[in-house]
Amino acid sequence: MSPVPEPDDADDLTTIRVDQFFPHPPAKVWRALTDPELLARWQMPGAGDFRLSVGHRYRMTSVPRPGTRFSGVVEVEVLAYDTERMLSLRWADADPANPADWTVTWTLEHEGRGTRLFLVHEGFDPDDPAQLMARKIMGGGWTGHVLPALGRTLEQLR
Repeated sequence: MSPVPEPDDADDLTTIRVDQFFPHPPAKVWRALTDPELLARWQMPGAGDFRLSVGHRYRMTSVPRPGTRFSGVVEVEVLAYDTERMLSLRWADADPANPADWTVTWTLEHEGRGTRLFLVHEGFDPDDPAQLMARKIMGGGWTGHVLPALGRTLEQLR
């Protein structure tokens, strides 16, 4: 059940793409992506303030990463959604000195007895060494930490 990065990822320095299968129906995966209590379990603290409403804003906190200029606080805005199919969010660093301004889009596709979940995290500046470092760290974080945590959360749901 390990995430599969898209083969062209190394060529596109502006985007992280991950394709992950979960042996759970789309409704269950959608619930984990949009239920504030569940989000706080597998994503970042503060995600519990999430509300499925276009324009809703909330903050998430994580560990600051000085090498990437990441302050540790992400300002999030719900950009769009299609229930049980797609959720698009804007992520920006709360520190105005960090130009990080990304779009994170989750797309769900029913597949057999489960769900194929696609993550597209885009907007990295390939001309900014700190942004390239952020892309490298976040790419590893999505595949090595966040999606496995989502999988564990899904396993615990009934």
